[in-house]
Amino acid sequence: MIETQTLAPPGAPPSRTGPARPPVRPRTGRLPVLVCGFVCAACGLVYELELVAFASYLIGDTVTQASVVLSVMVFAMGIGSLGAKRLHRHTAVGFGAVETLLALVGGCSAMALYAVYAWTGDRGGLWAEGPRCLLVAFSLAIGLLIGAEVPLLMELIQRIRRQDAPAAVADLFAADYVGALVGGLAFPFVLLPFFGQLTGALLTGTVNLVAGGALVLGLFRRDLTRRARWTLLLAGLTVLGVLASAAALSAEFERAARRAVYGTDVRVAERTGVQEIVLAGGTDGRPLDLYLDGRLGVGGRDARRYHEALVRPALAGTHARVLILGGGDGLAAREVLRHPGVRRVDIVELDPALAELARHDPGLTAANGHAYADPRVHLVTADALGWLRTAPAASYDTVIADLPDPGITAGTKLYSEEFYGLTRRVLAPGGRLVVHAGPVAARPRVFWTVAATLRSAGLAATPYRVPGHDPGVPAGPDHAAAAPTAPHDWGFLLAAPGRTAPPLRLDPAAPAGTLTPAALAADRRAAERTRIRGLPPSTLIHPRY
Repeated sequence: MIETQTLAPPGAPPSRTGPARPPVRPRTGRLPVLVCGFVCAACGLVYELELVAFASYLIGDTVTQASVVLSVMVFAMGIGSLGAKRLHRHTAVGFGAVETLLALVGGCSAMALYAVYAWTGDRGGLWAEGPRCLLVAFSLAIGLLIGAEVPLLMELIQRIRRQDAPAAVADLFAADYVGALVGGLAFPFVLLPFFGQLTGALLTGTVNLVAGGALVLGLFRRDLTRRARWTLLLAGLTVLGVLASAAALSAEFERAARRAVYGTDVRVAERTGVQEIVLAGGTDGRPLDLYLDGRLGVGGRDARRYHEALVRPALAGTHARVLILGGGDGLAAREVLRHPGVRRVDIVELDPALAELARHDPGLTAANGHAYADPRVHLVTADALGWLRTAPAASYDTVIADLPDPGITAGTKLYSEEFYGLTRRVLAPGGRLVVHAGPVAARPRVFWTVAATLRSAGLAATPYRVPGHDPGVPAGPDHAAAAPTAPHDWGFLLAAPGRTAPPLRLDPAAPAGTLTPAALAADRRAAERTRIRGLPPSTLIHPRY
């Protein structure tokens, strides 16, 4: 049976069974959709990079955090794309809701991560895993919402003008990839240096919300019911108010979070082009704590003990010309200058802002004994690995590697076979190299991998460890500010070219300190008991820490 169709009376408007036509011509209407796709892609990549950067700063181990964030987010994007099929009949309102929620979640993610880290990270137990769990949750939620964007934008662009699927996909993906490029470049070169991580994330959420809301409430407003229009508008204004309020309070929030992490004595908090520097105490008789990217670099009363253990055994031999790699705080230089016979000290420090603080901050200059005022001290601002490549051969009697912990991914190149090969080249005959290789008891595999790397570079090493003053109190440097389980000792390797390891002794002409020959001998035996044999060396191509 053939169904008959009822014809409309003459002059009646045609019936509309589908969505309303947009209020613009097809050629004009496609551009706003592609621009919105461009902006959404840029914001989405900023959310990813912001999560990776914040997790690396708060939790450490950049490679692991980047792998977790990217893998979870890509997986969630696939699930979000599948879920977007359920919004097929409500594309415009669905896209508006997705962008509103994404702006809220993505914009506030950095502040929420910092809050959990600051106020729960030192409680231990399950609380200590709060930042990691929240990182995964944000990666999952943001990935789900980003994944839903492309299918919905594809439907919206087809609403403007029907075209072949390959052409529509090509246009939308081109806008998406170019937007990702802009977002990836804007994060390190614009958002971080000019706005910081917290305000940068909030600003990104605001841009995301404005772009999505303008597209839906402007171009596709006829597809929305009156109730849907008002709901999206009120939700968008609410989220915009939340983001604006968070941005206005971000400075006070950051100060409160720093006090929660570092204590109430914070005097200096500075984000440089290399790292975040926080100075706490150091005046009015209070102990000085120096934090670099959230990790303790100088720890109160343990600072002198650590630098004595690093410097004094190395200067038991010839030490007229001393090279310090790292050590921009001047504390290792202070210890070097206490030894008679030192004619020149060269410090190679990556961050000029740290050296500037070491010259002028009252707490830090008091701790380093105004080392930079000594005419024998010369500062070079450079990457240690790159500087060693052009340094003259056999030019130093002693090299002191006062560098970030080898367990930090960003510093692994400074513990590689190539790095130690270049260091060996600048050592004069009979010269010595001392390396801080991380805690022995907590991470023996890392410590002995450094020893294996020295051996592969033609350096024989003598291991030793030095505990902190109080075995029950975490020893700095190396542990994160809010970490409940921090190392309680420091591990060192004293090395010299050849097959014979240098003896572990102290310079009798140097002023007395906290170290004694008997204690050093016991510390060497304690380190030897943790030895792990057969470990491969670390290289620039494939770090193994």
